[in-house]
Amino acid sequence: MFPITADWMSFVIVALATLFLIGELLVSTKGIFSILGLGFITIYFASFLDPGMFFVMIIIYFFGLILMIIDGKILNDGTLAVIGLVCMFVSVGFTAPNMVAGLYAVIGVFIGGISSFAFLKVFKKRQMWTKITLFDQLTEEAGYSSINQSYKELVGKRGITTTDMRPIGTVMIGDEEYSAITQGKWVAKDTEVEVMDVDGTKILVKDSEKLQKKSAD
Repeated sequence: MFPITADWMSFVIVALATLFLIGELLVSTKGIFSILGLGFITIYFASFLDPGMFFVMIIIYFFGLILMIIDGKILNDGTLAVIGLVCMFVSVGFTAPNMVAGLYAVIGVFIGGISSFAFLKVFKKRQMWTKITLFDQLTEEAGYSSINQSYKELVGKRGITTTDMRPIGTVMIGDEEYSAITQGKWVAKDTEVEVMDVDGTKILVKDSEKLQKKSAD
């Protein structure tokens, strides 16, 4: 086994291990990065630990790595990522023979993890993540719209309230019923209203009789 004889070597080996292991999860390299990462992290733990503690610490390391991936790709909460990062820090830090080597190793996890995202600019992203996380922005240029187009066309049209608006209720516009809302005003059933604005699928209406009176004034 390759011996770690200098404290700074802990930084290099742990950084490379984390770089390739996270990189393997981000991009498609046909397992090459995973082999390199496993090789480097095995060298690190095996250099300082007996077989029993070797398995304990490497499990803690990979458990932390898994938590970070779950948080980053599914939950986006941040809590699991912090716990995972702490697990990785603990595993490499307590494995080191002294405080300086341990600090180097902890920094190696941090630098390696951040550097791994550079692979996204060079290699193809793993398709497995596109099933979990939506990378595309939902823009009108991409063919998406935050506003339902059929609802958008209702602006300026008039209808009749089929329920009391308190301030939410139902409006009949043409042959269709829609859920609508007023600007905090109560409007009685069977009142003619006009669609003033549409925000997403929220239809804002106003009493058309009051609008007519306001226009006359």
